[in-house]
Amino acid sequence: MKKSTQFVIGGLVVAVLAAGIGYAVGTRSGKSHDAQSAASASAGGAEKGERKILYYRNPMGLPDTSPVPKKDPMGMDYIPVYEGDEEPASANQIRISTEKVQKLGVRTEKAAMRELDRAVRAVGRIEPDERRIYAISPKFEGYVERLFVNATGQPVGKGQALFSVYSPELVSAQREYEIAAKGVESLRGSSESAQSGMKQLAESSLLRLRNWDISEGDIRSLSRSGQSKRTLTFRSPVNGVITEKKAIQGMRFMPGEMLYQVADLSRVWVVADVFEQDIGLVRAGATARATINAYPGKVFEGKIAYVYPTLKSETRTVPVRIELANPGMLLKPGMFAQVEMSAGGRKKVLAVPDSAVIDSGTRQIVLVQLGEGRFEPREVKLGARGGNYVEILDGVKEGEDVVVAANFLIDAESNLKSALDGMSGHAGHGGASQPTAAPEAKPASAGHKAQGKVDDIDAKAGTISISHGAIPDLKWPAMTMEFKVANMALLKGLKPGSPVSFEFVERNPGEWIITGITPASSNANSAATSSGNHGAHAGH
Repeated sequence: MKKSTQFVIGGLVVAVLAAGIGYAVGTRSGKSHDAQSAASASAGGAEKGERKILYYRNPMGLPDTSPVPKKDPMGMDYIPVYEGDEEPASANQIRISTEKVQKLGVRTEKAAMRELDRAVRAVGRIEPDERRIYAISPKFEGYVERLFVNATGQPVGKGQALFSVYSPELVSAQREYEIAAKGVESLRGSSESAQSGMKQLAESSLLRLRNWDISEGDIRSLSRSGQSKRTLTFRSPVNGVITEKKAIQGMRFMPGEMLYQVADLSRVWVVADVFEQDIGLVRAGATARATINAYPGKVFEGKIAYVYPTLKSETRTVPVRIELANPGMLLKPGMFAQVEMSAGGRKKVLAVPDSAVIDSGTRQIVLVQLGEGRFEPREVKLGARGGNYVEILDGVKEGEDVVVAANFLIDAESNLKSALDGMSGHAGHGGASQPTAAPEAKPASAGHKAQGKVDDIDAKAGTISISHGAIPDLKWPAMTMEFKVANMALLKGLKPGSPVSFEFVERNPGEWIITGITPASSNANSAATSSGNHGAHAGH
């Protein structure tokens, strides 16, 4: 009996121990299985590329978020905001997904210190150097006896005979010198006073001939031969081209009358017309390059010699003179030239590509990349331009990445105008697609504003009828129409006849939702609502 009792007790102890061991093993196995399942689920989620949901935002853009899914008073589901799609750090930033950035072909370049190849471009014309133009004008009266050069444009060399003339005055002056010279020879043994008087007469006659521009060669020939010549030959003073010819064989001419004009074209001028706004960049002594349509690919280099002190009121331009060498006489007076003049020094300035600047006409904007898919519009002040770059005086710092390609597409893809308005402290409307509103953003930033008077309220349907004034941005006249409200709390405190100011958006075509409404002064709305009862907006 005693042994039987001991056997039963031992069996019970063994059973209890076995149950305990089985429970411990089962518990550990369950935990291990649960851990493996969780790891598998996590790995599966990671493999599927699922993104983490940060929070849920109000579908109407109201400043309301939720950590869990829910619906708004209109029954619309809150929209999930995933990790990586969170809102920009500030209201004036633009957020675009990485995929869209790649599709748009966005390229950036760092703002850096550069030497701008600043240049002023203008149109000019080739003109002869005025200091190399010579007029052949006899200083006595006479007749053209013979022409040796008888065509305009004919090239001539220095000392080449142009024409010969006959002049009674010239013959008389030569005869006087001839007699005086012979008198000096005949009075060599006479008194000193007689010789001095005759020498003075001879020198006076010789000076008269020299004053008439008779060449020294002709004078020496006259002195040697002692015989006067009937005609006198005029010669070219320089190598050049006959640019004007008035002499006709046999014609009579008067003292000072121009018979020939000779121009030395080995160096010419380019007179360029520089616009008034660019003249401050042009300095005498700067280099200039001229190109001529007649010689494609050929560049003529010279220096700016003079900036004229007058402005042409008809064209608002200032003439600038550039001196060019003319080898081979390629440059003809009257040709047109495209001129590029170097402007300013070689100082380095902060610059960005000119393609980075969005010019609205009233201000200039540059998009700065802050991170992957995040951009910030900056209003900048521009300086000089040159070599496809523009100087940045203010708005961008050295080393910042600026968008140089697809910046206009970013403008179309995002609400750039609203971001710009955020820079100046006021909300705006516009942009091809609105970026997701930040939780702290104003609900009216995407809607329209109006004033009116409450006609009727249907709390069950969540609607309100308002007689409002004209709304210019929608081109609506004053009318009475029914709106839905985004939140039933907006109807609190309102009653028919109350003047109100309200803001609304279009959720679907023809479905207008009030996102904000406040009581307003009755005087401010009397004029706006006086014509509102003439008719309802039938199309909405």
